Amino acid sequence: MPAYGRYLLKRLGQFALVVFIGLNITYIVSHATPIDPVEQTVAAVTNFGNTSPAAIEDMRQSLRELYGVGGNPLQQYLGYWWRVLRGDFGPSLSAFPTPVSTLIGRALPWTVGLLLVSTVLAWVIGNVLGALAGYFPRSRSLRLFGVLAMGLHPIPYYIVAFVLLILFGFVWPVLPITGGSGMNIRQEWSAQFILSVLRHSILPALSLVLVGIGGWFVGMRALVSNVVTEDYVTYAELAGVPKRRILSAYVMRSAMAPQLTGLAMSLGAIFNGAIITEQVFGYPGVGTLLVEAVHKGDYSLVLGIATVSIVAVAAAVLVIDLLHPLIDPRVRSAEATA
Repeated sequence: MPAYGRYLLKRLGQFALVVFIGLNITYIVSHATPIDPVEQTVAAVTNFGNTSPAAIEDMRQSLRELYGVGGNPLQQYLGYWWRVLRGDFGPSLSAFPTPVSTLIGRALPWTVGLLLVSTVLAWVIGNVLGALAGYFPRSRSLRLFGVLAMGLHPIPYYIVAFVLLILFGFVWPVLPITGGSGMNIRQEWSAQFILSVLRHSILPALSLVLVGIGGWFVGMRALVSNVVTEDYVTYAELAGVPKRRILSAYVMRSAMAPQLTGLAMSLGAIFNGAIITEQVFGYPGVGTLLVEAVHKGDYSLVLGIATVSIVAVAAAVLVIDLLHPLIDPRVRSAEATA
């Protein structure tokens, strides 16, 4: 079997193991909670009026099937995995009888659009400027940018979000400060709706980009500073290879591997970063949905969001792992000799 084929099988096995362990932990934690989704729903329904005991019992049995908590523990466990494979997490408690998958499907595009764009922007800008700063250490402009980036990096992104909200929402009110789009605009693929979404995403995306650039900048600058001392870089400079080519084809390519791994973790964990940002700006994404689910004790919705997050993190790391041998020849060499 070719070396890349063995590498692919190993990474797929790791992906399956990570997802299996993560979903099992999610199942155990969610079922250890004292909240009983069935009894909570029954109590909410019976508060509206008197209901006969027989009707309540029938409703309780139906809800146990809907929420997958009927039968013995083994049947519940197998039923959970069957729901995961089908993408069906049952109805939401807080928005009954709307399915959890429907609620996540509505919120996911907002979170992915906002966090994916802001994470990739911060990664690209930080790595490019960090590589230039490491290769041209005497540049004053890059030194100044490094000071600014390192100054912003330790600040929590929600603090930056509050500052931007006050600055552009109250002091100089030129940008919308809440929501994902205009309230009077239909959510459809039209120029008006797209422009509204872009305007509403500027402040939350900017708060994430400003804070995120610093980490990528510092990391890439340190990596490039080490790579430029390698013999092959010195030989390329002595041979008269243009500095632009040395920086892109020799230096940055060698230093990019750990940064790609960091990007995979950042992309997979976009759900975590969305929580506070979406709360500050009232953004209709998965973070806002998760906070509402926790406050309302929505057992099924929390379980569904946690499951999607675990699969997303594992999938992002898998994709980057599969790209590593194509970017870094050293990985291909190591796999070939393994």
